[in-house]
Amino acid sequence: MREINKVAVLGAGVMGSTIAAHLANAGIEVLLLDLPSDDDPNKIAKAGLDAALKAKPAAFYLPDYSSFIKVGNFRDDIPKVKDYDWVIEVVVERMDIKKSLLNQLAPHLNPNNVFSSNTSGLSINEMAETLPENLRKNFLITHFFNPPRYMRLLEIVPSKYTDPKIVKDMAEFISHRLGKGIVYAKDTPNFVANRIGVYSIFNGIKHMLDMGLTVEEVDAIAGPATARAKSAAFRTSDLVGTDTMVHVANNTYELLKDDDEREIFRVPEFLNYMVEKKLLGNKTKQGFYKKEKVDGKNVTYYFDYNKKEYVLSQKPKFASIEMTKQIDDKAQALKTLISSNDKAAQYAWKNIRDTIIYAAKRIPEIADDVVNIDNAMKWGFNWELGPFEMLDAIGIKYFVDRCEKESVKFPEWLKGIDRIYKIENGKKYYYDCIGKTYKELELPKTQISLELLKSANKVVEKNSGASLIDLGDGVFCLEFHTKMNAIGAEIITMINKSLVRAQSDGIGLVIANQGKLFSAGANLMLIASLIAEGDFAQISQAVKTFQKASMSIKYAKVPVVAAPFNLTLGGGCEISLHSDAIVAHAETYMGLVEVGVGLIPGGGGTKEMTLRSIEEANLYNADVSAFVFKAFQNIAMAKVSMSADELFQLGYLRRGDSITMNIDNLIYDAKQKVIALSTNYRPQKPKENLSAPGRSVAASIKAQLWNMKMGGYITEYEEYLGGLIANVMTGGDVPAGTLITEEYLLDLEREAFLKACGNKKTLERIQHMLKTGKPLRN
Repeated sequence: MREINKVAVLGAGVMGSTIAAHLANAGIEVLLLDLPSDDDPNKIAKAGLDAALKAKPAAFYLPDYSSFIKVGNFRDDIPKVKDYDWVIEVVVERMDIKKSLLNQLAPHLNPNNVFSSNTSGLSINEMAETLPENLRKNFLITHFFNPPRYMRLLEIVPSKYTDPKIVKDMAEFISHRLGKGIVYAKDTPNFVANRIGVYSIFNGIKHMLDMGLTVEEVDAIAGPATARAKSAAFRTSDLVGTDTMVHVANNTYELLKDDDEREIFRVPEFLNYMVEKKLLGNKTKQGFYKKEKVDGKNVTYYFDYNKKEYVLSQKPKFASIEMTKQIDDKAQALKTLISSNDKAAQYAWKNIRDTIIYAAKRIPEIADDVVNIDNAMKWGFNWELGPFEMLDAIGIKYFVDRCEKESVKFPEWLKGIDRIYKIENGKKYYYDCIGKTYKELELPKTQISLELLKSANKVVEKNSGASLIDLGDGVFCLEFHTKMNAIGAEIITMINKSLVRAQSDGIGLVIANQGKLFSAGANLMLIASLIAEGDFAQISQAVKTFQKASMSIKYAKVPVVAAPFNLTLGGGCEISLHSDAIVAHAETYMGLVEVGVGLIPGGGGTKEMTLRSIEEANLYNADVSAFVFKAFQNIAMAKVSMSADELFQLGYLRRGDSITMNIDNLIYDAKQKVIALSTNYRPQKPKENLSAPGRSVAASIKAQLWNMKMGGYITEYEEYLGGLIANVMTGGDVPAGTLITEEYLLDLEREAFLKACGNKKTLERIQHMLKTGKPLRN
């Protein structure tokens, strides 16, 4: 892998500054340059850095990481770029301005610099010819998607002069260190993701106008119901900016004179009207949608393109869409929708049909294979299925037959094949429409696919909630697969079986999955029904079983490593906390959030954070109260990390835990951690002779809770919940220094959990969460 420790970013606008921020997230030293200003030469670059610090969603994992960035200007600091490993230009999207900067920069580049342009569609070959011949081999396009921290896609576009080794090295570096998904594109307008994505949106507009649908109706169809992003078509346009959409469409129309579907990119009159009237989307707070406060409530309006005015949201519903909401499998849901016959199904079919056909016709013009196109749409537009994965879901024969019935032309290569992708004996293949054969989709050794392992008969235990998979080298993986990976009896059972198997037949266990999220926590539906029935004995037993499973993880005879990512809440967090080590994906949003539903962490989470507070105080020979209060705040305020790096500050990650940037490498990295820990592994024993913080610390916490209640910051019920947590975390009603055990803290935790269940407001909170997905303040 190429060594890159210093990067110069030229251009401190929104993209440049946030690219710099993400490089800083990876621990890379950055020089951020922009035009000089008369009063302060570095004023513009400073303003860009300040904007990145204030960005929402946050551009930095932690604000402190901005210290990795130095600012400067093109006049005084351009000569410094010769000392940087990678130079990225991110100036305005105009060829004349980019060429001017290249001419200014060329004398200061050395033959070892990698130099790239962040452009969403300008020609790399045209730019490369501005450079001296000896520098062209190191020049390529690295197109980040906005916002760079969160959007996984990075399109790499080489010129005809680019050294293939530079392409390979940069792809490896950007994938590993920046966590990006790499798509290899050709030097064509708008490359891959924008070419297909903008086509799909503008094709959708055409069918919307033909069918007389509203923008709101289209978004109800073109989102999750059709395996695409929640922002669907027009909320996506508002995010990007209607002016940007118009610019991209006009640029595409102008440059693609030979595209057989060029007319799709002709901007409709109403969209030009929106740009003229500054209805640009989120940046002007009105686009296809706008929100207003009416009687203290947020009211949503959508743009009526016929009337050219805003009308009140109707929240449209279609029978076919409602039916898909009951189907968890996205491929099956899409197939169900497409085969329905109401207006939503007709629109979905036409738009997806045309998008698939357009994508199929663009190989090899924009990319060499279906894989790059599918990945571009999943990583760049947040589609859950790429167009060719959609085709497999719908069924190729069904698709071809229906197109023929409707006299719709499609590429001939779609005839006579059953699937685009297939899995056989642990290997995945894709159909190469150029060579008319299947090719293996080879994964780097740092990527472990549970799907492929399962196809190779590597599942050694399984029930409806979880599976145990053999990762090889004596390491097993416990995979959750319930809805939202909620933890219930099936998962608890499999935790115990997994530990037995790992201890008898292996060297360790990884707890991981490759779903949308690690775990949303305990099964709330079950808890709500038990509370409603008044079956507190069963609740107590369920909590005790969970606690025992957590303790079994912590005190296993082999190392256990958790690999959390995305949402890791409540019980998911508790399982992670009890593991020997955590390997977290950089975008991990973890926390003990039970108070949001009127409960306290009952799977050992409250106990564990208490234990950590006591141990940390002992380590520093310090007063335990400060450590307890910090951990108490995490639980009582249901704090959730906004990045994995923040977990160190919250005390959920500790020395020895680690962070992985590329989510595809997460299970491999966790496996390597197990292997490392397994050498001379020494199992722990449950903690005894712990000094309880005592009732005086609890009294101090409760006094602060009372003050917060009197100030109107928390409700009386929230004061009560806080008191329950404080009682557990201080060891109950005992003097400071009283010797207690870990099991004693678990008993206190379970007792407090049951007390919370006995409060009617707890059931109100749980029911509200189940109904709305949002916490209730009661």
